[in-house]
Amino acid sequence: MLIDSWMIAVLIVMTLCGALGGAGLKAYASSRNRLHVLMGLGFYGTGALLNIVLLKFLPLTVVLPANALTYVWTLIIAMLVFKETVGPLRWIGVACIMGGLCLLVF
Repeated sequence: MLIDSWMIAVLIVMTLCGALGGAGLKAYASSRNRLHVLMGLGFYGTGALLNIVLLKFLPLTVVLPANALTYVWTLIIAMLVFKETVGPLRWIGVACIMGGLCLLVF
């Protein structure tokens, strides 16, 4: 199966939307700002729609495991935006996720 570069780009955006959705809800939990919850839900919805589009072109066995990339984005967002500490074990986990995704997608 050949995956076009646009499909990889949409996979990346889809997973980034999932991570941004979670970040929006995390921000809402702290601030109770309705804009944060709306942004979170909007990103989640956009990610879900992109998921549906990808399933039209790619097998479920590629699209669903690719959602694991959301964990990588979440770790980066948590570190940069929420100033959370990320230990070496979590970075090893990220490396494992990325390695597994390469095996599944390419």
